[in-house]
Amino acid sequence: MEQSNIPLAERLRPQTLDGYIGQQHLVGANAVLRNMIEGDKLSSFILWGPPGVGKTTLARVIANRQNRKFYTLSAVNAGVKDVREVIEDAKRQRFFSTPNPILFIDEIHRFSKSQQDSLLGAVEHGTVTLIGATTENPSFEVIAPLLSRCQVYVLKPLEVDDLRLLLERAIATDVYLKQLRFNIEETEALFRFAGGDARKLLNVLEIVVGSFDGDEITISNSIVTERLQENIALYDKNGEQHYDIISAFIKSMRGSDPNAAVYWLARMIEGGEDPLFIARRMVILAAEDVGLANPNALLMAQACFDAVKVIGMPEGRIVMSQCAVYLATSPKSNASYMAIEAAIAQVRLSGDLPVPLHLRNAPTKLMKDLGYHKGYKYAHDYTGSFVELDYLPEKLSGTTFYTPGDSAKEREIKALMDRLWKGKY
Repeated sequence: MEQSNIPLAERLRPQTLDGYIGQQHLVGANAVLRNMIEGDKLSSFILWGPPGVGKTTLARVIANRQNRKFYTLSAVNAGVKDVREVIEDAKRQRFFSTPNPILFIDEIHRFSKSQQDSLLGAVEHGTVTLIGATTENPSFEVIAPLLSRCQVYVLKPLEVDDLRLLLERAIATDVYLKQLRFNIEETEALFRFAGGDARKLLNVLEIVVGSFDGDEITISNSIVTERLQENIALYDKNGEQHYDIISAFIKSMRGSDPNAAVYWLARMIEGGEDPLFIARRMVILAAEDVGLANPNALLMAQACFDAVKVIGMPEGRIVMSQCAVYLATSPKSNASYMAIEAAIAQVRLSGDLPVPLHLRNAPTKLMKDLGYHKGYKYAHDYTGSFVELDYLPEKLSGTTFYTPGDSAKEREIKALMDRLWKGKY
């Protein structure tokens, strides 16, 4: 059967909001982005989410829906000159009755400060409506003046129901796939390899379909796994290894193997990975996996991030290597991470429990009369700056969220907790 040179993911790219799959919290009925789009009240915003969840597609759908001129730049290969050329062209096209054009910048987190600065005036004066797309937290990567002029919308990985709908649509509507006969026995592996990424799902489907000689296609867990293993280079062609290698890097540091950590660090450096992405992940690991077993780890990781940001590459590789070795060889504790996870789970279970009256401030007479602040004991008025008092909501009194680990530092913390609270926690 004749095959198209256009990838399946591109052939199936929707043109309207009704054809867009996923992100119902943003584009579903009465959702914030749909109301903005359909009400012709579009303002600049940034789409933040993992790859393959529809950031670029959503930007194009919006441009089509509003019949606006659409400029697109990739932060990977565009410079200040490219930005200024787009802005000048947008100014020349500006008329009273014409809506301002949309400037879509993919991977906006890769823009330097000077590149982002060059956008400020155009966004502020409405020369263009900016839509940025990023896989990284814009709070870290987008300069504050630009971020303050943009709303940030978070896109989520596609759910299984979304992936199933996408699969059904591909088989039913694609000009090539609809000519085939599909026997779908299982979809678990197909959706697992997709990992919430629409583009991955369609890439995998295309690989599996291409591995059959005839017009009858069988989809099962074993077939999908086997055909992907045979075509792993094709599967990884869109940079999926980025996530595998950072995962190996994190697991090596967590597993106290400095040699492996430095190796995976070198793989990312040689592969052109964003050094601030690497440094930021070490900050996270310092808190999540080293924690209070070595409190200095977080300081080291933050200093590494700041240093790499200031000095850049290639010298930044030395700082990152030092930090990676330090984190890998530090004692480990995830007790603080587990504590916040347990506390969040409790909040979701028990809801908004009232703050005990003795912990509330009483700035007015009425509040005092109602018992606010009554019974509160100021810790510094007592020996050792400690006095036993309930600080949790009444229903949760005595609940333990933080359990110290077995590192030397946390054994000290456990001894302190036992001495102060006498077995309450």
